[in-house]
Amino acid sequence: MLILGVETSCDETAVAVVEDGCKIRSNVILSQIDRHRKFGGVVPELAARCHLEAITPIVEEALREAGVLPQEIKLVAATYGPGLIGGLLVGLSLAKALSLAWKVPFVGVNHVEGHIYANFLAHPDLTPPLICLTVSGGHTNLIYMAEHGDYEVLGETRDDAAGEAFDKVARVLGLGYPGGPPVDRLARQGKAEITLVQQDRLAGTYDFSFSGLKTAVVNLVHRLEQKGETVPTADLAASFQRQVVSTLLERAFRAVEDKKVTTLALSGGVAANSELRERFTQEAARRGVKLYYPPLDLCTDNAAMIAACGYFRWQKQGSSPLDLTVAPRLRLT
Repeated sequence: MLILGVETSCDETAVAVVEDGCKIRSNVILSQIDRHRKFGGVVPELAARCHLEAITPIVEEALREAGVLPQEIKLVAATYGPGLIGGLLVGLSLAKALSLAWKVPFVGVNHVEGHIYANFLAHPDLTPPLICLTVSGGHTNLIYMAEHGDYEVLGETRDDAAGEAFDKVARVLGLGYPGGPPVDRLARQGKAEITLVQQDRLAGTYDFSFSGLKTAVVNLVHRLEQKGETVPTADLAASFQRQVVSTLLERAFRAVEDKKVTTLALSGGVAANSELRERFTQEAARRGVKLYYPPLDLCTDNAAMIAACGYFRWQKQGSSPLDLTVAPRLRLT
């Protein structure tokens, strides 16, 4: 069964063709980073216009790369939330139109749930139950997945998501946008010896808060600059990154222990961070936990994960109604 997936929740216009929820036939992604970089972040209205301009040619390219005709597609899946409302409207409207034109079912997909399924594309042997830590620019979620379509959200961010904190720290350190990769590179040159936040105010819970950590970096930089002192950017990047990863690691493995599972999956853009992968790999080996994470091209937003998720959701619940509307603040339940 061939599924066409559409993802337009933020600043990537993406369309993919996936076979039986597990084999990628094509996965086309047009990034808007260069258009937003000068603003230091994603401009929602600009993102929506870019999606509108690009979406039809991207569909055509995805079909061409997959070597399939429109009449061979048997299911259309699209992100309907969470995300930026303008972008979501573009992708969801297109998916419904294709569903009607091609006379095939349509499925709306939760973007966070889609990230989980990047792991199922990369690792065909992966099966629930499992704990999944999804960390990206807009989301930090710790999820217990009992089976396909059955989730318990154990914890989520109370303020800034991890990726958002990386972006803001990168900005104050003069590293540009997006912030994750340059902070990661700079951190390798520094020493994580600066204490930024004395106490984890959410210790003992599964929730996350990175705004205090981000603010501590910003305030330290401003104090040093006002005194005319050199800002130790590499050490600051290393110390910030170490604390973020430590917080994520502690909660994720505590959830593995509490839920008595032996499988942990990582997903989302921050799952590409080198320190996060290294330390999670070490801790998983120490505990005898099976650790999975997607290749780098499936960590960031893409449509293959939406198509894969749509396939499993359609098998479990059938098609979505065509009057399904976008849900910018959609929660995973």
